[in-house]
Amino acid sequence: MKLLAFVPIKLTLLLILGILIGYFAPFDLKLSLIFLLSCTIILGYHFLNTRQGNLSFGIAAAFTVIAIGIFVSIYAQPKNHETHFSKLIKDQNPILKIKIREVLKPNTFSQNYIASVLSVDNTKSTGKLLINHQLDSTFKLLSVDDELFLNSRISSIKPPLNPNQFDYQKYMGYLGVYDQIRLTNTNYFKLVIAPRTIMGYAQEIRSNIIKKLQKEEFGEEQLGIIQALLLGERSNISENTYTNYINAGAVHILAVSGLHIGILLLLIQFLLRPLKSLPNGKTIILITTVLLLWGFAFIAGLSPSIIRACSMFTFVAYAMYLNRPTNNFNILALSMFFVLLIINPNLLFQVGFQMSYAAVFAIVWIYPLLQKFWFPKNKVVRYIWQLISVSIAAQLGVLPIGLFYFHQFPGLFFISNLLIVPALAIILGTGLFIIFLSLFDMVPNKLVWFYNELIGLMNTIVYWVAEQEDFILKSISFDVLQLILGYLVIVTLVYGMTRLNFKSVITFLICLFTFQTYTIFEEYAALKKIQVIIMHQTRNSVILSKNGNELNVLSTDSSNAKRLVDNYAIAERINKIHYIPIKNGYKAENFNLQIIDSSGIFIETESNTTYLLTQSPKINLERLINKNKPKKIIADGSNYSSYVERWKITCSKYKIPFHYTGEMGFYQLK
Repeated sequence: MKLLAFVPIKLTLLLILGILIGYFAPFDLKLSLIFLLSCTIILGYHFLNTRQGNLSFGIAAAFTVIAIGIFVSIYAQPKNHETHFSKLIKDQNPILKIKIREVLKPNTFSQNYIASVLSVDNTKSTGKLLINHQLDSTFKLLSVDDELFLNSRISSIKPPLNPNQFDYQKYMGYLGVYDQIRLTNTNYFKLVIAPRTIMGYAQEIRSNIIKKLQKEEFGEEQLGIIQALLLGERSNISENTYTNYINAGAVHILAVSGLHIGILLLLIQFLLRPLKSLPNGKTIILITTVLLLWGFAFIAGLSPSIIRACSMFTFVAYAMYLNRPTNNFNILALSMFFVLLIINPNLLFQVGFQMSYAAVFAIVWIYPLLQKFWFPKNKVVRYIWQLISVSIAAQLGVLPIGLFYFHQFPGLFFISNLLIVPALAIILGTGLFIIFLSLFDMVPNKLVWFYNELIGLMNTIVYWVAEQEDFILKSISFDVLQLILGYLVIVTLVYGMTRLNFKSVITFLICLFTFQTYTIFEEYAALKKIQVIIMHQTRNSVILSKNGNELNVLSTDSSNAKRLVDNYAIAERINKIHYIPIKNGYKAENFNLQIIDSSGIFIETESNTTYLLTQSPKINLERLINKNKPKKIIADGSNYSSYVERWKITCSKYKIPFHYTGEMGFYQLK
């Protein structure tokens, strides 16, 4: 099947190209608008004066779609608007009026929100802020649609301080959020009455449903899973349970997304089938189906993943109404075009969006091929093979993305999917029925018991699969180029299986050889790399010494350093890790490092020594500088901030280079 023969697929690929250009290239909003208008005028001229099949018309149409992508991408970035709050701020502590748009999952230390900025010093503005508040007993949680007046300093979201660490700045930038502000109990005032939005009503309904469910006699683990499955609320799932679902290859079950909406669509279509006998029955079924899908999205909080899935399956429902199953690729491309263009082009950069469309595209393309490859006559065997085929197709679709972002592969994914996915329709249907009954406080105890046992059985299956650690491939290094090459290998493999000839086999072998060659080259380069890095971690000192594929970790608290070390080890292709207590000094051919810890003891050394201050030592830094003439002074995250500020002033006075990892990030010794 020649995918590029479908016009919507061509348009979608061109639109994606335009969005990428708009995001990464230095265009401004006015220039992109001029480019779009110029392309539109040229396209209009060709439309009126040439045949639509003409090459010049096709080129003009292609450039117009790319121009649309560039414009919507730039327009979707709030900082490109003249009314963005950053362009209206005149002093360090402006008076802001903000509206809470989204309540984020809390972390160990704070509760975070995304808010829209309504005004700056009484001047209307636009833009988004990350709001965070330290968790304590006196702070009352905010809700969607709450409006606040606050007076505080705005700071930019910091980039990662360590190599190969999760880039929260980039992640929030994809959401159009570049700055943050910290709430305290004294720097804001909450309005008693604030205008409501549909998102606020959705959040309120979801909160009421959760309160109703909490009154029922569900187990704690089961209740967390129920809230995730039906309402998209994952904050109450324990870390251990969530990890088990990841290791079992079933974490997609916990996120309300395309899988859930697709099953719900089939369930609704099955229940509404008797309406076909009515006049205009198919139209009634279509309208009812779409309303029910978006009704579910509403009670599930209208999160981006749910909106994305409902948009996709609204198109699918329309395709089912037209009864044109051969248009699956067109429908998929049109839904992506619609979501990207109308709702938010920044969705292109979100992991959930990428995985959803990759999985659905793979199922639409690869699943029929697997069914042609083998079609069992026995109904039971055929049904099992269909489930396995769907799992294999979806897993192939998301494999490179999963390796790139999560660096692991669950080898027994097909078992968990084979056992859980068939029952998901019953789980979702029963759960929605329970939600409906809970609104009227009419849930029978036997139904609660049955559903509790059903969710418990699903958890047990997931736990068992996750315990088979020998089948879970972890810590897999996978970079951007491997991601691209990985998809080329999969695409050429599947295409070669459909059209087995010399050309397709050679193309697949070339892609496979290129992927393997690049992987071997990266392994060789990592083997030759020697690196010594002073990392940043609060209340801990961490020094990494890399020699080929071995890593020595020098730390005062090895247990806290593990996650930091794991991220670095995966990216740098480390095979062996050794944890070693920190000593007072290290000397090599290219550097001399002396560490001064809380004891404050230091010895007289040569003038070319670099000093690392850890654990807030009480030292006379001026005396050390005058006596030892240090090359550079470094302070890591284990020191008190007041000490660091004092050391910074002293080093500036004596013109000694000073590096604080909490501000400047990790330091690499050369």
